[in-house]
Amino acid sequence: MSVTREIALAELRQITDPVGGQDIVAAGMVRALTVDDNNIRFVLEIDPARAAKMEPARAEAEARLRALPGVGTVSVVMTAHSAPAAPPDLKMKGAAKPSGPEPIAGVDRILAIASGKGGVGKSTVAANLATALAAEGRRVGLLDADVYGPSQPRMLGISGRPASPDGKTILPLRNHGVTLMSLGLMTQEGEAVVWRGPMLMGALQQMLFQVQWGALDVLIVDLPPGTGDVQMTLAQKSHINGAIVVSTPQDIALLDARKGIDMFKKLNTPILGLIENMSTHICSNCGHEEHIFGHGGVAAEAKILGVPLLAEIPLHLAIRTAADGGAPIVVSDPDSPQAQAFRTLARRLIAEGQA
Repeated sequence: MSVTREIALAELRQITDPVGGQDIVAAGMVRALTVDDNNIRFVLEIDPARAAKMEPARAEAEARLRALPGVGTVSVVMTAHSAPAAPPDLKMKGAAKPSGPEPIAGVDRILAIASGKGGVGKSTVAANLATALAAEGRRVGLLDADVYGPSQPRMLGISGRPASPDGKTILPLRNHGVTLMSLGLMTQEGEAVVWRGPMLMGALQQMLFQVQWGALDVLIVDLPPGTGDVQMTLAQKSHINGAIVVSTPQDIALLDARKGIDMFKKLNTPILGLIENMSTHICSNCGHEEHIFGHGGVAAEAKILGVPLLAEIPLHLAIRTAADGGAPIVVSDPDSPQAQAFRTLARRLIAEGQA
């Protein structure tokens, strides 16, 4: 039996915080939970004054996880912070001052991953491209700018809340060689972000310029689908070196992808190329190949626009389950044909000087 992140979390929810009365997951004590090849590790973050009282809970968590069928090793680290740093305030304070594109300290290049509509696998492509570039030795950051549906923390297996030592600088989190900042790290899982446009734009600018990204060869920005405020703000406030548009081959998706491409042209953002996601489906049982969403539509569109078709990514169960489990296919099964599609894409972008 293969152990998943969800199975581990379900087991940890059975453990009660002896002081607060909530389960330790709901209480926000479980941080950086990762499940890799049936090996489980996480951090139990507590108040230092409660260290002695929490030791039984730590021991119970370790015992429960070890008892799960198929589990290899279990590592539970209990940490205590004397004065937890206040979380950064991402709410906009007043109107943003108009200004032109600004460089992000330490970041060499910015690549935007976009789509004309939701559901085409844009975020999955962004996560796998980021980890593929990291596997090639690049210093990679990933900004989850899909503010209404931030999914990168789950895909990269990152939990916890970014710290802010001075109330201004934001310290991002890191896993699989990728430095991540996401609005999803600032909210509870399942909590809706009900903010108006100006507040979101202020938050986006703070995630761009107040996050301590460090030295990066490339910052990948996972944009929300469509053409809206986030895309405009990103193009106006930072220098985007290029955009990659993800689409499925079906006509409806291509119709919306054209609008996204037109938007980037109006914003004077170079289009590096298109990616045809869910290009073909290969049955995991019999190996039969079929084109569920059609085939070749994105390649034809790229030819019309005079931009390259960067990759054709298959629709495969392993890609979905790997992302849901917090370790993209590039990390969890790097030698698979599905992972190699992303590795080839990463190598191409590096060879062309785009990443």
